[in-house]
Amino acid sequence: MASRASPPSRRSRLAEQRKSLPDGPGVYLFRDDAGDVIYVGKAKSIRKRVASHFVNPVTRGAVEMVDVIDNIEFVLVASETEALLAENGFIKQYQPQFNIRLRDDKSYPYVCVTLDEDFPRVFITREKHRPGRRYFGPYSNAKRVRHTLDLLGRLFQFRTCEGAEPGRRSGSPCLDFHIDRCTAPCVGYVTKDEYRDAIDGVMAFLAGRYREIESTIEARMHDAAAAQEYERAARERDRLQAVRSLLERQRVTSDSIGTLDVVAVTVDGDDANAQVFQVRDGSLTDRHSFYLTGVSGEVPDVLEQFVLRYYGGATVPPTVLVPDEVEEHGALAEALAELRGGRVEVMTPQRGDRRRMLDMARRNAELALGQERLKAERRREQRVEALTDLQQALGLDRIPVRVECYDISHLMGTETVASMVVLEGGAPANDHYRRFVIRDLEDDTPDDFKSMNEVLRRRLAQWTRQQEKPVHEPGRDESFASLPDLIVIDGGKGQLSAGLEALEPFIERGVAVVSLAKRIEEVFLPGRSAPIVMGHDTPALQLLQRARDEAHRFAITHHRGRRDRNLTGSVLDDLPGVGPARKKALLRHFGSPDRVVAASREQLEATPGLPGKVAREVYAQLHRTRTGE
Repeated sequence: MASRASPPSRRSRLAEQRKSLPDGPGVYLFRDDAGDVIYVGKAKSIRKRVASHFVNPVTRGAVEMVDVIDNIEFVLVASETEALLAENGFIKQYQPQFNIRLRDDKSYPYVCVTLDEDFPRVFITREKHRPGRRYFGPYSNAKRVRHTLDLLGRLFQFRTCEGAEPGRRSGSPCLDFHIDRCTAPCVGYVTKDEYRDAIDGVMAFLAGRYREIESTIEARMHDAAAAQEYERAARERDRLQAVRSLLERQRVTSDSIGTLDVVAVTVDGDDANAQVFQVRDGSLTDRHSFYLTGVSGEVPDVLEQFVLRYYGGATVPPTVLVPDEVEEHGALAEALAELRGGRVEVMTPQRGDRRRMLDMARRNAELALGQERLKAERRREQRVEALTDLQQALGLDRIPVRVECYDISHLMGTETVASMVVLEGGAPANDHYRRFVIRDLEDDTPDDFKSMNEVLRRRLAQWTRQQEKPVHEPGRDESFASLPDLIVIDGGKGQLSAGLEALEPFIERGVAVVSLAKRIEEVFLPGRSAPIVMGHDTPALQLLQRARDEAHRFAITHHRGRRDRNLTGSVLDDLPGVGPARKKALLRHFGSPDRVVAASREQLEATPGLPGKVAREVYAQLHRTRTGE
């Protein structure tokens, strides 16, 4: 009987796939054994570029990408420009772990102008883009953006009140009107057209069209003076002086430099820094600094990926300056032209003011990356120092590399939940945080001891269950599969006793367990009647406090989320014609369920996204509910 052939190994299978790859331009995708995309790349020759990854492996932490690849896919395209755009689209879709990432890119602020409202608002936001609104950014310095909006508020006097409709319930103008910070559209002191002219000025300013703003304000000043409206002429004169003063502070060179962005990138290992200098009408309007992690490749590859990601959410200027390392500009220029909807010139100047700007951006990138490296090294040294001090203070056998902290949260026994937060090497490991809903309480009677015992029993059971699964098996929970060095319980002796009872198998394996009481920050250890009191300025106690405070934050956020869902569900879930999308629209428009209940029929009918017939049915339903019908 012939023996069955064994399946080919992963490496031999990948080698066969690499041989069959095309020698042409396109995009390639690496997938792991769970089918998730872990890397997206583009190349003039897919076969040669993929082969280079196996010669010079990319690492993320202690993991090499080639050890995780289980399958290679590719998309063949007609040109390098199409490859650039396709790569950018796949990266946005899959967010691969081995591609470069703008550190904390979700936190970069934008300025939003709500053009979908009769009297638009202007505010800082970190939300995803919504239709009908104009976004400017992203910006790397939120403080500077707030200062800019404060200046624009004085210049153009747009409203700051929340909601789609201006004004407040009293029907009278707010303080902003009386200090010349708002033109009071809520009481009709300004028409829609006049207000929209001011908003157009705000958008022109944010887009960098300063000369246009300057000439417009100057023309309005002369018109008001000719009409002998001297108060209005004086206001326009003050605006003009403010704009000119700002331009003088931002002046970097002559008007000949024009309107452009200067992009420079510095790469060091798997980290990089990108600088974007925005020059508008010869003025340096802003400088953005972005730290990139997960970098692989040289400056041209890193710059291409960064530029396409950055301009996916920012306005593309007519000219972009790039470093000398980027020798071919054609594909990048065509890709940016697609995003802009018009011609974009990508160039590397060799002399003059533009060259000086490019050199300045490059130097800033080098300095910023160096400073970040120094800060990161100092933070690492501080964490090591804190862990070493904690080991000595608690008398542990080893440094507590992995610390888990647990907390309970409830409101008079209702919606009792628990949190588990993890510090690895002294730093938060957010991917390893876990939440629990307490199950075993009777009649919603609050019992923190019993709740803590349940959570830790379930933690132990999860660890036992995960040990039975192979390391790379899909669905394996790496957080629950890890054995902690130290478990910190939020509470005193009672919580510690409840934890010790549940964690006996962990303790036998060398896991230390302590509790941290809030009153005077006492640390209780098993078998000791007297607590340990550390100095408040010691790194060891500060590390425990950070873990405890993070566990408390994580638990209370979970609790509030469940409580709010129950509260909103009781009021809004049963309304006729209101599904999840319309419920969100109501909450977004009114701010809370109570305001929805108190709204008039006219106010409900004015809710964006809610048809008039549905609004009337909602009002009738709420009215019956409130009157007890």
